[in-house]
Amino acid sequence: MAKAKPPILTLTSEQESEAAHKIKRFMADRFDLDLGSFEALEVLELFTREIAPHYYNRAIFDVQAHLKERFESIESDLWALEKD
Repeated sequence: MAKAKPPILTLTSEQESEAAHKIKRFMADRFDLDLGSFEALEVLELFTREIAPHYYNRAIFDVQAHLKERFESIESDLWALEKD
């Protein structure tokens, strides 16, 4: 059996409970499925371990791009202050 990946993020018990509640409500409203708390937490764990890393990595990439632009702007501002 493969070793489970560690989660990319952890939630407080309150956040986990709220997320499980939202999953249960979504599945009931959208698919007419009544999940128990255990099933909802399993779905949440799947998202935490398998899907969240993709969003996390994308956010890191976006922040890197934004910081690169900001640093380039600061660098050009500093060059403008240079005296002859």
